[in-house]
Amino acid sequence: MTYTAVLPVGGESRRMGQDKATLQIRGQPLWKRQLELLRALGPERIFVSARTQPAWLPNDVDLILDDPPSRGPMSGLTKALAAIETTHLIVVAVDMPFMTAGEMGRLLELASQGHGVVPIIGDRAEALAAIYPAEAAKDFEEALVGSDFSLQTVVRKLAEAGKVRLWAVPDANLYRSVNEPSDVKEGRFPNCPI
Repeated sequence: MTYTAVLPVGGESRRMGQDKATLQIRGQPLWKRQLELLRALGPERIFVSARTQPAWLPNDVDLILDDPPSRGPMSGLTKALAAIETTHLIVVAVDMPFMTAGEMGRLLELASQGHGVVPIIGDRAEALAAIYPAEAAKDFEEALVGSDFSLQTVVRKLAEAGKVRLWAVPDANLYRSVNEPSDVKEGRFPNCPI
């Protein structure tokens, strides 16, 4: 199996009040922290998926811009899956600072040829910290031209088709997103120091 990675950064960050990608955690912007995590996994290529080109974009990653009108993460993942030349796509959102390379490595171990892994917390898929097989590209393309742009819906369809395995995570704290300024205060999430 071979891997490409994508860092989705296209959110509007309305609740945060600033671009989440540039939010500083322990003196490091989230975009840099997440790219280091992805690099640690050894992908053949790394994409940054955004609505517009970020000013901070490093030279060693490739930019994928949403086609208008943007349908949020659905647009970025669809375009990334269409662009990969590997068997799998690793996805980690920019606003998941508690995620670790070890946890993503565990997901990679659970993936197999033609099959990805999407973590589940309760009944909700964590579609932006997942591994998708190249075979999922068609499913994402069909969802993007439809009227339901929910990643939850496309993940359920992928699971029903046997293209992804749904995996109940043992530590939900690793999958937490930061959406508001209070989310990045020390102690906000137990067992997840940032």
